[in-house]
Amino acid sequence: MQQALDLAEQGAHCGEVPVGAIVVNNNVVIGSGFNKSIGSCDASAHAEIVALREAGQTLNNYRLPECTVYVTLEPCTMCVGALIHARVKCLVFGTREPKAGAICSQSSLLSEPFYNHQITWREGVLVEQCARQLTMFFKRRRAENN
Repeated sequence: MQQALDLAEQGAHCGEVPVGAIVVNNNVVIGSGFNKSIGSCDASAHAEIVALREAGQTLNNYRLPECTVYVTLEPCTMCVGALIHARVKCLVFGTREPKAGAICSQSSLLSEPFYNHQITWREGVLVEQCARQLTMFFKRRRAENN
């Protein structure tokens, strides 16, 4: 998770919302990313998607069945869908996303029985650091806008 936090900080320096993600396979990072939606003018360029794309290229496969994704913030609906389609084995996230979190905050998409793939998940890894990073980013942004 520390690597994901470091990536999120890189994103913050680029003016992006600081979210970072890594994809791990057999204890090796095979994909990493931070939010790039603003800089790339791409609404789908969330940290999870960027990391999944890199992992797919690394393995030369869009399926990532033995992989774990670590992300600093609870994924949104789009990212949960991508995780399911990639057949990720496990998701680990730092802090909840109270407005749009699709794992446990606003919906529980991974608990829905109609998906053809189930992902195990856990939350709260380095939760204080993940939450503080986001809080401080938005605090600075509000101060800059005033």
